[in-house]
Amino acid sequence: MTALLLSGGMDSIALLYWKRPDIALTIDYGQKCAEAEIRSSQYACEQLNIDHHILRIDGSTLGSGDMSNEKPHPLAPQTDWWPYRNQFLITIAAMKLIKDGVTKILIGSVKTDEQFKDGTKKFIQLINELISYQEGNITVESPASNMSTSELILKSQIPMSLLYCAHSCHTGNVACGRCRGCQKYLYVLDEITSSI
Repeated sequence: MTALLLSGGMDSIALLYWKRPDIALTIDYGQKCAEAEIRSSQYACEQLNIDHHILRIDGSTLGSGDMSNEKPHPLAPQTDWWPYRNQFLITIAAMKLIKDGVTKILIGSVKTDEQFKDGTKKFIQLINELISYQEGNITVESPASNMSTSELILKSQIPMSLLYCAHSCHTGNVACGRCRGCQKYLYVLDEITSSI
């Protein structure tokens, strides 16, 4: 069985449409935008008839910057940095999904995520080695790591009506229009609609 870590953002919803995993897992780890991410993820899964699971783990005091109530960490490469986030999320996802018989976890990293260490191809290779080394032999893959978000959306052939449900804001459950997530969303929509 295959599972996708589904944040409800453009990348993960396009990946959901393209790869059609058996299970999608959305994790509320204490980020400000968790409820909107869950709503977007639930809607997309309902439209595609994909089993959607929600896991709530309160890591809110561990956050940094835009996505949390904590000030940005001095080592933060961007204002939306959450230390060790992907490592944490993949680990707790594997802990939950092993019980569901999942043998492959898909993550929605794209080429531009390489500005963070946990968005690099090296990180994906290392986390795959670590998770698959342990009991359950679960593998971790990032099918879109060589693509931009626009390339992923075009490859997936996701209908715009489903893509519009994505929630990309980092600062809350209503899009602010100013954070890096909102700016990416608007930029990508402009880029793909211009190319159609």
